Order: sequence, then structure tokens, then C-alpha cells
Amino acid sequence: MHISVIGVGYVGLVTGACFAETGNDVVCMDIDERKVNNLKKGIIPIYEPHLEELVKSNMEEGRLRFTTDIKETIEHGLIVFVCVNTPQDEDGSADLQYVMGVAGDIGKVIEKYRIIVVKSTVPVGTCEKVKEAVSAALTVRKAEIPFDVASNPEFLKEGVAVDDCMKPERVVVGVEHGRVEEILKELYAPYIRTGAPFLVMNVRSSEMTKYTANAMLATRISFMNQIANVCEKVGADVMMVMRGIGSDSRIGPKFLFPGVGFGGSCFPKDVRALIKTSQDYGYKASILEEVMEVNESQRISFTEKILAYYDKDLKGKKFAVWGLAFKPNTDDMREAPAVYIVNELTKRGAFCYLYDPKAAEVAQKEFEGNENIQFGKNQYDVLQDTDALILVTEWLSFREPDYERMKSLMKAPVVFDGRNQYNPVTMARLGFHYVCIGRPKA
Repeated sequence: MHISVIGVGYVGLVTGACFAETGNDVVCMDIDERKVNNLKKGIIPIYEPHLEELVKSNMEEGRLRFTTDIKETIEHGLIVFVCVNTPQDEDGSADLQYVMGVAGDIGKVIEKYRIIVVKSTVPVGTCEKVKEAVSAALTVRKAEIPFDVASNPEFLKEGVAVDDCMKPERVVVGVEHGRVEEILKELYAPYIRTGAPFLVMNVRSSEMTKYTANAMLATRISFMNQIANVCEKVGADVMMVMRGIGSDSRIGPKFLFPGVGFGGSCFPKDVRALIKTSQDYGYKASILEEVMEVNESQRISFTEKILAYYDKDLKGKKFAVWGLAFKPNTDDMREAPAVYIVNELTKRGAFCYLYDPKAAEVAQKEFEGNENIQFGKNQYDVLQDTDALILVTEWLSFREPDYERMKSLMKAPVVFDGRNQYNPVTMARLGFHYVCIGRPKA
């Protein structure tokens, strides 16, 4: 099939590359000339495992190309995927200016039947607005050109997005007509051969499904963080509790790990957008509001543990920080807990020595101007003469460190673990003062 993808950010680039990998002829378009020119040279703007190889190989095979020309893009694809950003607006709602801008542009250049598929995460009712915007542009042109608008939310997890795209757990589409359903089912056939469900529903339900999925996962995280805080009060071990409830088939083990809270481009933004949508319809989504409050408080309470250990006097203290991205296997630092923690510590006179396997370049921009920050070449480089190690992101390389080497480098063997990576008994035996979340002291 001939496929067009508008927006070559995280979702658009992964989507376009994966469609090309199964033999489709894909054109990806973005208004950012620098990004497009870099992609033509094989320079990938984000870190995502396996994505670079996928993009380069399909470009070499002639199945994937990039452009800034909207007219060329719409002429190319029977199916046009809209994958532009929907950032959070000041009131918490999703900012649809880019989605609606694309809709208007499509209406200005469309010449024959196209299926416009909104893959961007958008509030309920957005596809209807897209349809209206395209129709309005056609009316101005006095043109009568048929088109359909469908919803096809993405369920990509950063760090495993290529696998999620190539081997989805399910494909959700919201359509108005059977012909659109059949075309999209044919497009996705190579990805669901092993039996993953292809779920067809009305457009509004499809839009709602994406927000509901992210809100549910965020709720599980905040719920478990609250349980961790209770465990600390009563002397229980949250990791044991997690295993106990995760073995229940009605609950399952995923997204139950306590920590410093969730971040990234999806959960915070999408939960806030769903709260705002609820408010717009006169409903108070109190559980979702609490989810966000718990999430914000979790990184605060973890920082307070550090402050308490030093009697709130951090002036001149040196901290090594392992992990800056909001999760492993990505360089994404949007709403990453590390940003709050590092800023709070340095604001109080501490010095932070930072290391992340992939997010260092992004972090340098994030912390630009903060003179109390330095970056290390590796995880041990940042430990030299530090008063404590703060683990924020659970990269695999942090799981089994050289403890003796750590102790030899550090001024004091103190570890603040925001992800419960280590065993408190083991850490105590090795001579570390170990502070984690929701677990009793050894």
C-alpha cells in the first residue's frame, strides 16, 4: 500500500518505519526542515532501540522517504496517518492546533479519495473536528472530493516501541464505514497474524480507549506508590506485597513497581487531558485527580528523604545521580522525576554529578545554566568523592554494580534508591546505608 505519515516525531517515525518494513511504500512528512534533512542523511532525532536500523534499511530499499511537501504527501498515500504532537495546554487540555492545522492543509491540497487516520492522542470528538476542518477547506475551494476520517490510537511504549508496532497486543480502530475497516484490516494483517485482536469500534470509543488505557496504567503506579508509603508506616515490605497481589490473575504483576512516580510524554499529559475532558462535560474525575496528586508528591517525598538524612543542610554536599530519562531505554526527559530531584538538591547548595546511558545530551539542555551540575562518562565516573548515590532510573547496567568499587570511590557509602533496585539486607551486609521506598530497614 501507499502510506503517508504526517509528523515524524516519536510516533510518526516508528509508525512509518514499521509500515515500510512490511513492504509498504511510505512517505513521511514534517514541517521541520532540519529534522527532515537529517533523516534523509540517516540521522535519527530520538533514541529508540532498533529504530535507526529500521529507518536506514528501508530508506536504502526505497520504501521509506521524507519530505516537507504536504501536497506530495497527500498525493502519495491512500491512507494518511496524522501523527503530530498534541502538547498539554495551560488548562491541562490537549492542544490541538497542530492536528487541526494538518486537517486544514489536507483540505487545501487533497485531489482524490483519502482515508485520514488520526493516530495522535486526541480528546473525544477530535476526529469529528478534523472532518469538519477538511470539509471547510474543500468548501472554500468549491471542491467535492470524498474522504473518510478514522481513529487509530497508538499504544507504543518508549524503549520497546518497534516491537510494540511490529507485534501489537491489539490494534484499535474507530471507523464510520465498513470500507475503511477493510482497508485498515488489510494494512495491519502482517502485524496480527499470530492472533492479536483487531478491534473495531465507533470513532469516539476509539479515542476514549487510548486515554483510558494510559489513565489505568498511571492509576496502578500511583496506587502502588501509596501502598508503599503505607508499608513504610507499618513496617511491611512493598516488594513482597507487590508479589503477593501480582500473582492474582485478576490483578497481574505489571505496572505495580513503586518508585519516584511516572513521567514521560504520555501518562502525565493524557491523565490531565482526560481530567479536563471530564470537567468540560460537568464531571469530576476524582480518582484521576488523586492519581496526579500522588504522582507529584512521590518525587517530593523521595527528595525529602534525602533532605532528612542530612538535616536539610545540603550545602556543599556531592551527589551522584544514576539515571535521568523518565524510564530506561529512552532519552526522553519530559516530566522525568530526575529533573525535579536534581533541581531541588542543587537549589539547596548541593552538587550533582549526573550519568545516563542515553539521555545525557537531552539532560544537558534541560539543566543548562545550572552551575552545580556536571556530567560523567560512565556510572562509576560520577561516584568519585560523593556523599551519596541517588538512583532515579532503573537502567539494566545499574542492576548489578560493582559494590566494592562503588565504596572505594564514594566519600560515604550511602545510597538513595528511587526504584527499589537493590536488596536492603544485601546492602546492609555490604556496609551501605540504604534508603529505598516502602521497605523496612535491614
